[in-house]
Amino acid sequence: MNDFPKHIFKQYDIRGLVDTEITSELAYQIGLAYATFLSKEIAEGSQLTVVVGRDMRESSVKYQESLMRALVESGARVLDVGLVSTPAFYFSVGHLKAHGGIMVSASHNPAAYNGFKLTRANAVPISGDTGILEIARMVEGGKEVGRWEGGQVKNIEGIPVLAAHAEFEHTGKHPIKRMKIVVDTANGMGAQYMDELFKIINADVTKMFWDFDGTFPNHEADPFKPENTRALCEKVVELGADVGIATDGDGDRIFFVDDKGKPVAPAILRGLLAQIVLRDNPGATICYDIRPGKITRDMIEEVGGKPSVTRVGHSLIKEQMRKVSAVFGGESSGHFLYVFPTGVYEGPVTVATQILQEITRQGRSLSEIVEPLERYVHSGEMNFTVQDKEAVMHALKEKYHDGELNELDGITITYPFFWFNVRASNTESKLRLNLEAVDRATMERYRDEIVAFIKERE
Repeated sequence: MNDFPKHIFKQYDIRGLVDTEITSELAYQIGLAYATFLSKEIAEGSQLTVVVGRDMRESSVKYQESLMRALVESGARVLDVGLVSTPAFYFSVGHLKAHGGIMVSASHNPAAYNGFKLTRANAVPISGDTGILEIARMVEGGKEVGRWEGGQVKNIEGIPVLAAHAEFEHTGKHPIKRMKIVVDTANGMGAQYMDELFKIINADVTKMFWDFDGTFPNHEADPFKPENTRALCEKVVELGADVGIATDGDGDRIFFVDDKGKPVAPAILRGLLAQIVLRDNPGATICYDIRPGKITRDMIEEVGGKPSVTRVGHSLIKEQMRKVSAVFGGESSGHFLYVFPTGVYEGPVTVATQILQEITRQGRSLSEIVEPLERYVHSGEMNFTVQDKEAVMHALKEKYHDGELNELDGITITYPFFWFNVRASNTESKLRLNLEAVDRATMERYRDEIVAFIKERE
């Protein structure tokens, strides 16, 4: 199959436009290639077992069917877990002891997109570096794909309930006082596990945009963008709620709004969660990505934890967590990762429960907990289209040569009063800038200086 767009095979998943870039035929070919790829990693004579799930997008049904047809023709035992959030899908791969799994979802992307997330056993992600690009080559026809006898599909019921309860059990069942909570799931999969959570805990819950709808009629399912949490912030203030919660399209990212209707910075939330986890795991290692969010490191070190900086990307953080035996990890974009018995992956039910437990434990409002932690001012992520990404980054290194340089992921340059990271997109001619400083004036000064420097070279 030579006529598919190669750029949809990305570092962390496969994602593209429905019916033009992602088609049923491509889904079928990915299924064949994935089965061949994974079969090389299992014991000889074993039957390949693969979990397949999907999100609420209308096109996800046909793509799941095409995937499963290919896997069955490849001789795999297919475990169809149906409509699930991505965290519940990850749980199912480990819980059902499968060799791997495929989730049909385009995560937080708009309605015109769909795609696939691929894992090995125990929900270990298959990334561009660890298999996606090889699968792309197989789809292109560079390698013959295998087909065996004995393939079959088995429908598995009840995974969302089991997954939510497993995440809740991970929190230690500390007390939670009754609170007024507003939740916006953006018509995405988060509603599924939030329904289960609010069967377990006693809360006054207001649900926003709850019905599954892959056209996202109310707003995009990406709470990282401020415009997509505006309605939630306003509703929290209107109702005098204690907390607001937002989830993304496939439910693997979670965000919070305090009682004043102000979004909680993911870096602060990550620091709070790290301190909670470190109470039960003193001195343990916590992973977080290299983009500015210095409060996380501060909070880890303040309670005796060991910070471990990673490259950007949830699959890369998960990989490093396993490598350094970390107990928790967090990405600046809202992925919060735990070491569950079934694998290392996102735990939004665990996050929500732990934050509600922490509000109860401290006896203070969420704003009272968060405001003292707002020590730094962040620019937000800024994107620039440039033709020669490496040349611009080299020029930045020369201009800021007297700062402390780190090249773990792009370039990170640190000064006493400000620090920034510039990374190149894997698939586009873009640079991404994140800058943080000790106060707003310093942030704005150096943000504007670096923005002007990059724009001169666009």
